[in-house]
Amino acid sequence: MKIGNLELGALPLFLAPMEDVTYKSFRYLCKKYGADVMYTEFVASEALIRDVARTRKKMTIFEFDRPLAIQLYGSNIASMVAAAKVAEEAQPDFIDLNFGCPMKKIAGKGAGAGLLQDIPKMVEMAEAVAKAVNVPVTAKTRLGWDHTDKPIVEVAERLQDVGIQALAIHGRTRSQIYSGEADWSLIGAVKNNPRMKIPIIGNGDITGPEKAKQLLEQTGVDGLMIGRAAIGRPWIFREVRTYLDSGELTPPPTVPFVVENVKDQFQQSLSWKDDEKRAVREMRRHFARYFPNLPDFRELRISLLRAEEMPEVFRLLDLIAERYAGTTVDYSHVGLK
Repeated sequence: MKIGNLELGALPLFLAPMEDVTYKSFRYLCKKYGADVMYTEFVASEALIRDVARTRKKMTIFEFDRPLAIQLYGSNIASMVAAAKVAEEAQPDFIDLNFGCPMKKIAGKGAGAGLLQDIPKMVEMAEAVAKAVNVPVTAKTRLGWDHTDKPIVEVAERLQDVGIQALAIHGRTRSQIYSGEADWSLIGAVKNNPRMKIPIIGNGDITGPEKAKQLLEQTGVDGLMIGRAAIGRPWIFREVRTYLDSGELTPPPTVPFVVENVKDQFQQSLSWKDDEKRAVREMRRHFARYFPNLPDFRELRISLLRAEEMPEVFRLLDLIAERYAGTTVDYSHVGLK
């Protein structure tokens, strides 16, 4: 698979862009376990052109990241063009346009999936950005706005025609948010449309290796994108790759293995933030997802979520590793809500 002149190999695995999740420390672990392509968190075009420090910091690229895309969102075409030119200076491998975020604070303002209600504007924005920069421009979107409006086959053609060089499709509508099941039949319809020449990346409900293979065989997509299922389970990329290559399922990880990886992520976060309390707060969204379905874990989970300093977090993690030394972590019944 290629995006522009960027060679990504056969069936690359993509870590989906996720706000407040795909920062350095989490990307580091996902890359360690086989994610082929990474994205930054969402970068707001208006904040970027106003030179907001926190927004600029999201675009910091580390060598382990590559290939990596900076993902931009916004509702104003001129601002998106200006932001893309600023983003290009950070030297990403490509720039991605967020046409899929369903959250009200983004979609409700005409950005992200909100552009599915104004497809001519989406297409105009894509064309303007693609013409403004010298790196490849891709997009990520959804099937449509709701169950009565799923124009993704037409949208994909139009985006391709104005210069978008790869398209990731989440198999839900905006109104679904993350509820119900992802519909991969329309992703397959896009991929198998004779007019489509650019790579199509499938996203939504890839919860494990067997599901990944099923969806790949159903659609024939060029790449697979994993998002929420990787939170607390960054080794899902290795599990998927192993199964696709050999048909073998990877044994579930032990709790001590998970603990060592949580510590690794914590250290990466600390080195990036240089702020112990902030690094602790950043890790909280991951703690419960790293340790699903452990028996009698409620009090330890609460303690982890209440911990304020690194020594206390590490003490609790060591206690978890000791108490559950012979236990493996079962992700088979983990919901993605």
